[in-house]
Amino acid sequence: MTHEIAVIPGDGIGQEVTPAAVEVLEAIESVDFDFVEGEAGDAVQAETGEALPQATRDLAADADATLFGAAGETAADVILPLRQVVDSFANVRPAVSYPALDAVQPDTDLVFIRENTEGVYKGIESEITDSVTTCTRVITEEASRDIAEFGFTYARQNGYDDVTIAHKANVMRQTDGLFLETAEAVGEERGADYDTALMDALAMHLVMHPEDYGVVICPNLAGDMLSDLAAGLVGGLGLLPSANVGPENALFEPVHGSAPDIAGQGVANPSAMILSAAMLLDHLGYDEEGDRVRAAVETVLESGPRTPDLGGDASTRDVTDAVLGEL
Repeated sequence: MTHEIAVIPGDGIGQEVTPAAVEVLEAIESVDFDFVEGEAGDAVQAETGEALPQATRDLAADADATLFGAAGETAADVILPLRQVVDSFANVRPAVSYPALDAVQPDTDLVFIRENTEGVYKGIESEITDSVTTCTRVITEEASRDIAEFGFTYARQNGYDDVTIAHKANVMRQTDGLFLETAEAVGEERGADYDTALMDALAMHLVMHPEDYGVVICPNLAGDMLSDLAAGLVGGLGLLPSANVGPENALFEPVHGSAPDIAGQGVANPSAMILSAAMLLDHLGYDEEGDRVRAAVETVLESGPRTPDLGGDASTRDVTDAVLGEL
């Protein structure tokens, strides 16, 4: 069986790390892929007036999965609609410390399960007067139940005993109150063990004792912020992959952005993008192959070469070749 993969490099270092992930997938001889490239981002916006052309939307919708690199100034016009195109309701963001790296917290093994369709990212903003603006936060019982079901299932299937529901229901009593009430109901229905935590206090506890946590089920904005915080615990955004999962389709992207300060220099760390490709393999049912890719990345992180963000002087090409060598 051949799997069609939409490849959308986007902007900045997305143009450098996305080809690295494609090369790694091509090296998996037990799986057949057909890669079809689409355009999106700042350069496309400047050329055509559209940051995400309809042809690229259609490509992602029709593919078996999508690899996305990064978006620059047009990020909100690219990645949010792309997540909608693949009907993604869950954003999965692992944050794992690797033994060979000098991580701030070497015992970190976290997965953030982030609601992906609503909250303030619904984009409902208004200007009441020149000096007053508003943003409407949308929380529904249906979306809250979907992400809670996904989070508890993910924890069970992946061997995580600790599940935490993050919220701010003490202040946002209606919206986060509904999110918390719904997620707790799912946990009770399943007979699952779980804790709840105020998201601001959780941020502190994650920094101090990340080993006390496993799967964290989050509203949209909280999941975005807490997972970036966790990146600092394990060595930076260059190590964090993510998956945007829908009922049938999915999109995979590194958590880092387009990094314009290093774009075009050939020194971007491809690890997060390659690890996102490993998650793509998992999604398609190739767990053994996904584990092989993760093992190859971990070996290279241990033995080198390493890019400048990890204290080395290697290029993107050097690291990609080393991972390919391990495979």
